[in-house]
Amino acid sequence: MTIPFDHHVFVCTNRRPDGHPRGSCAAKGSEALRDALKSAVKEAGVPGVRINGSGCLDFCEHGPVVVDHPRNVWWKGVSTGDVARLVAGPLAAGTALPDLEMSEAELRRGTRV
Repeated sequence: MTIPFDHHVFVCTNRRPDGHPRGSCAAKGSEALRDALKSAVKEAGVPGVRINGSGCLDFCEHGPVVVDHPRNVWWKGVSTGDVARLVAGPLAAGTALPDLEMSEAELRRGTRV
């Protein structure tokens, strides 16, 4: 079976009501982030990358949250200002962005919706 994408990148675009104690990624700009990532990947001509919005990824306190499958790399607090670095680094060249990556401890502490 042929896999159409090397990277399937999910951007949490979940929106909760204003004032919700956990907040939401959409309220922190994740919809614009998703759109910017889609455009940047297309413009850069990076093959094998698909950018999708997703429902809640369960790390609202770290939002906006982005995850790259199948690499299982999670990025936190991502903004549109980080898009060029994400595209040129992890998505095009496979390099890490330690300042955005969630630690194993953060991932283990994930809360449930």
